[in-house]
Amino acid sequence: MSQFRFEKLDVWHKAIELAEAVYKVSANFPQREIYGLTSQIRRAVVSVSSNIAEGNGRPSNKEYIRFIEIAYASLMEVVSQLFIAQKLNFITEVQLVELKNQANDIARMLSGLRRSLQDR
Repeated sequence: MSQFRFEKLDVWHKAIELAEAVYKVSANFPQREIYGLTSQIRRAVVSVSSNIAEGNGRPSNKEYIRFIEIAYASLMEVVSQLFIAQKLNFITEVQLVELKNQANDIARMLSGLRRSLQDR
């Protein structure tokens, strides 16, 4: 089975792993948050890998860079929401650190991808 180009990107795989992890921890958020923080953080984390993939399918580097920037912004949204979740005791400090470390790796990779696209 052939692969799409974005499937070859390590950053896309890392973003998928972060999405899986966020979905797992947010499954334990209070039911009253299903339309609040749970929904918001899940949409944001899915946006990271989605924008990497969509940008990769764009015809120009300028467009691709814009989608990488959107992915990065969504990632920052996720991190902010993780802090809120921890403050509300929906996740532990350990979970926050683990997820933040994953996000930090993705942020570095997105920045590197953006730089490489600008250099082309």
